Amino acid sequence: MTKKISLLGATGSIGTQTLDILQSNPERFKLIACSAGTNIDAIRKIITHHHPLIVSVMNQSDAQVLSTEFPATQFYYGKEGLIEVAAYAGADLLINAVIGSVGLEPTLHAIRAGIPIAIANKETLVAAGEIVMQEARHHEVPIVPVDSEHSALFQALNGENPKRISRLLLTASGGSFRHLTRSELNNVTVEQALAHPNWSMGNKLTIDSATMMNKGLEVIEAHHLFQMPFDKIDCVLHKESIIHSMVEFEDTSVMAQLGSPDMRVPIQYAMTYPDRIPMQQPKPLRLEEIGALHFEKMDFDRYKALSLAYEAGKEGGTMPAVMNAANEIAVHLFMKGAIPFLQIEEIVERMMNEHQSINAPTLEAVLEADSNTRQKVYDMVK
Repeated sequence: MTKKISLLGATGSIGTQTLDILQSNPERFKLIACSAGTNIDAIRKIITHHHPLIVSVMNQSDAQVLSTEFPATQFYYGKEGLIEVAAYAGADLLINAVIGSVGLEPTLHAIRAGIPIAIANKETLVAAGEIVMQEARHHEVPIVPVDSEHSALFQALNGENPKRISRLLLTASGGSFRHLTRSELNNVTVEQALAHPNWSMGNKLTIDSATMMNKGLEVIEAHHLFQMPFDKIDCVLHKESIIHSMVEFEDTSVMAQLGSPDMRVPIQYAMTYPDRIPMQQPKPLRLEEIGALHFEKMDFDRYKALSLAYEAGKEGGTMPAVMNAANEIAVHLFMKGAIPFLQIEEIVERMMNEHQSINAPTLEAVLEADSNTRQKVYDMVK
């Protein structure tokens, strides 16, 4: 039976790799709804090849132009368009691959519509993980992780007793600047930050990897996905990105998931779970060719952003939403050349220090904290 797919973020890194999988498996998957931003040429190609029934774009003007070119497709735009795609009734699976907390409300609408979710949008669980997971449990909607680290944990935990877990170990490549000391980061450029040694990812994700905020977001995401306290979630530097994460059990056994650094693998697994299918044009792992794997203890002084994420996660409430919003805007400003690299974490720390967290927040409180923080960062940098 063909699985009908809705895809948020179709022109991004995860989105394009998802489309590769669909194209390689037309008998298994059919794209029926998708969203994109402003890359209209890419959207035209997607519509021409996959013929989705509904499409959402960022701007109303683009939606109007496209509707004249593709009369068989229904077009939407903006936040409401994301929600239309996410909760589209004909879908068997929503793949949430947008970047940032913009994915939060569409995710909740999909859950309430009873649509299973493969989630690559980590900011949704960071900003409002308690709310999202409570809704998912209430509506009995499965959420399968797409991030390589969380997919690894998900696979390693398959069939295991969660009460016997000693700790989760998230591996981290160290990002673009892993060879530099903290004092050497003062004058790094955007181009240098975007040159990730292992993974092909979107720009925001690659910058987050360089600051190690990406790993911090993943720690908070793992806390919500696997109901694990923060003192049982550790990070370890692993430069080869071959072991994607590990689970240590009470008897000291460690289960690890290994593979070449290819995001199509966890994407496809999330799409086919609980089954597996062959990978087209695979990059099989050959340990004898790699020769050795290396691990280092995480330096929280060197990677201050990771330390801030642990602090935000442990405090909970609206603090993770504030941390995430401050980081999103700071990364945007860095990529625009408005602030230096190290100021990203300085902005995040300042916003956290100035925020009085609200415990057990409503969705409205989370969204307000997010919006206020974004404006405060812009005002401060101006």
